[in-house]
Amino acid sequence: MGRRPAKAGGSIDRGGGVALGEAVFRSLCEALQAGSYRAGDRLREEEVAQRLKVSRTPVREALGRLAARGFVEPGGGRGLVVRNLDISEVLELYAMREIMEGAAARLAAEHASAPEIDALRDIEQAFVEKSGTDTAHMARLNRAFHEAICRAARNRYLDTASGELQDWIALLGPTTFTVSGRSTTSHGEHQAIIDAIAARDGDMAEKLARAHIREALRCRLKLLQKQ
Repeated sequence: MGRRPAKAGGSIDRGGGVALGEAVFRSLCEALQAGSYRAGDRLREEEVAQRLKVSRTPVREALGRLAARGFVEPGGGRGLVVRNLDISEVLELYAMREIMEGAAARLAAEHASAPEIDALRDIEQAFVEKSGTDTAHMARLNRAFHEAICRAARNRYLDTASGELQDWIALLGPTTFTVSGRSTTSHGEHQAIIDAIAARDGDMAEKLARAHIREALRCRLKLLQKQ
């Protein structure tokens, strides 16, 4: 597995007139997704403020929002810690993910444009090129693949809920692509999903997407057993 990314650093992007508290919140969510913060890591206001070059007030607001969503919790003493999900939460998370990814694939089969299908193939080609060499990059491409399917589904509520679910997945630690053979099987599953979407076969697209997530869960449980 590649070296763990450094903590999020530098000034934050406030493009589009985003309020400072919102910008800090987005930055911390992106750091969770990137693996810069993992379960058990401690977040202290003053350290985050220094790292992002902002005052402590927007950091306090952002950490409060993370706590309200359940991503962090009091860690004893000063600061908060990133939550560690227990096995029952992992099973619940993947159960919902299976339902939502299946629905997204079905809707994408109905609504995806030809350029969107081409984009899925391009993402998958990039995934293949990184296979077995850079698991962190593969994980980012995998997320991009699933996000692209959700966008093609043309359902804003599904898109939002799926994004939140992916944030929870980020708390689980190492990508399942660290499991031997997973990148190869995942590529075959992705390719079959794309083909079903391109064929406008909603039933098959949903079936394949759900099976894909069940296989991801199997690999996730393998990783958890090693911890």
